[in-house]
Amino acid sequence: MKKIKGIELMSPAGSFESLSAGIKAGADSIYFGVEQLNMRTKSTHNFTVDDLSEIAKITKENGVKSYLTLNTIVYDHDIQLMKKILNSAKEAGITAVIASDHAVMNYSKKINLPVHISTQANITNIDTVEFYSSFADVMVLARELSLLQVEQINKEIERREILGPSGKLVKTEIFGHGALCMAVSGKCYLSLHSNFSSANRGACIQNCRKSYIVMDKDDGVEFEVDNEYIMSAKDLCTIDFLDKVIQAGVSVLKIEGRGRSADYVYTTTQCYREAINSFAEGSYNKDKIINWKERLSTVFNRGFWDGYYLGRKMGEWNNEAGSKATKRKIYIGKGLKYYEQAQIGEFLIEAQNVKVGDDLIITGPTTGVIELVLKEMRVDDEPNNFAKRGSNITFPILEKIRPSDKLYKLIPAE
Repeated sequence: MKKIKGIELMSPAGSFESLSAGIKAGADSIYFGVEQLNMRTKSTHNFTVDDLSEIAKITKENGVKSYLTLNTIVYDHDIQLMKKILNSAKEAGITAVIASDHAVMNYSKKINLPVHISTQANITNIDTVEFYSSFADVMVLARELSLLQVEQINKEIERREILGPSGKLVKTEIFGHGALCMAVSGKCYLSLHSNFSSANRGACIQNCRKSYIVMDKDDGVEFEVDNEYIMSAKDLCTIDFLDKVIQAGVSVLKIEGRGRSADYVYTTTQCYREAINSFAEGSYNKDKIINWKERLSTVFNRGFWDGYYLGRKMGEWNNEAGSKATKRKIYIGKGLKYYEQAQIGEFLIEAQNVKVGDDLIITGPTTGVIELVLKEMRVDDEPNNFAKRGSNITFPILEKIRPSDKLYKLIPAE
């Protein structure tokens, strides 16, 4: 997808599939975690130190920046691992590290690895920006700020001429889409208190996403909180006021979701890429916003709200558990072969059935995500409109598919 220079769009990657999906959908940068010193150690399969060179290679070939999240709190026994990860990132050519612990910032500065300050540092004012400017060129502002506060910080950066280590004006970054934690900028202790599993070490068990019964300790009266999941916030969505975000002087817009699937990364990145391009071209309008919101609702979400950016004093909470996505995907089969001259893909149907007219998604570590409507196919080398489990099917597809690819069917969510 074409990219128009402007606000940087950063997409999440918890796998090589998601990495490829974000790049294909138009991301300017990708962020990811390795090993256990990042905030998604429990909720996603993380990359390893050995993957750093491949990640750097893929992103550089596609003109995309790569950011390593090393944003947990760090204990003394983590220092050697922290240094090993940062040294490997520097050697591999990773663009920057996203950090909240001062030990990570300090060591990154020593080895000249660029730093971005994580939202876990809870930057809420211009003096804190000034403090961190000796370490970082980019700072993720606290999620609880309004856009008016964000704009004032950006104006003060210019007025005071606050420069980062590169000698350029400090840039600000905000979260633009995805899950929101009910705690201040994600600094939560519920999991630690209940299960000795620290969210600030990437091991959140998501207590806040559950339903609860409240009990009066004096007389034992209980009642169930049945109208809302009172600590589980809806997902942030800024696409319908993205013009205001850009006008507030934000330099980087981050999509949350390293624990999400490749199709989530692809759809969210594609929608925000189109929105950013539309704003730059002067064609950002209400009809397009409606279309983007409809597409965003097809992938994982807990319902949408605008966070605190527009001045809200109270959050919006879920009234049910899990995703509210309007579509869900069902595994159908796997890739077998691609006939490049004929532009035909071959798949083995391992589960369910598939028919002409179905909406399909193909995902893979190199392929990323391909979306298509099945218009024709051959089943066991004969023209057919329907295929059962165990069949080999072929159909036209413009992009190359690979044996590592998986085939899914999209159906309406119940």
